[in-house]
Amino acid sequence: FTGPFEVSLQQLNDLLTDDSGFYSWPTKHFHEVYPRIYVGNHRRRCSMHAGEGEFKRLGITHILNAAEGNSFMHVNTNAEFYAGTGIVYHGVQASDTDHFDISVFFEEGADFIEKALAYKNGKGKIYVHCREGYSRSPTLVIAYLMLRLNMDVHTALAMVRQKREIGPNDGFLRQLCRLNQRLAAEGKLWNK
Repeated sequence: FTGPFEVSLQQLNDLLTDDSGFYSWPTKHFHEVYPRIYVGNHRRRCSMHAGEGEFKRLGITHILNAAEGNSFMHVNTNAEFYAGTGIVYHGVQASDTDHFDISVFFEEGADFIEKALAYKNGKGKIYVHCREGYSRSPTLVIAYLMLRLNMDVHTALAMVRQKREIGPNDGFLRQLCRLNQRLAAEGKLWNK
């Protein structure tokens, strides 16, 4: 399947790196990568227990933890952690490895982000995080932009990268390429 929708891993990595081929580490704990969608790391969680601090100030209504779990690679928060904060929580148990199939969470993640943004007649704000806000969480946000806003993978990836330094692993990038091919074949991408 070739043509304008054929996307290579190299092309995506080129969008993520600078002219010398280097990736950058995020400069801030979180960034607003699309109106009302924030991508960040898990360090914020301590400061906003019981809805205090940063999340309250930002008006975050929903949290998507792309790294739910107990291992050192994961962030051990759950719905209970946010009980009483008024924040709607959703977690997916993704691992940040090349061979992990994160695409099984693409629809589920997109649904949750869509619901969050529609909350209170479009007043919702969502914080999507993993451990570092570098690979898992941006991957789910990019999938949302493709699935719900009909962006092709280049546009979605470039948009998020413009706002935050990210570096989804090659396995995740391949899965986004496959999603791009599927959506292209179904005639669901608006540009190109």
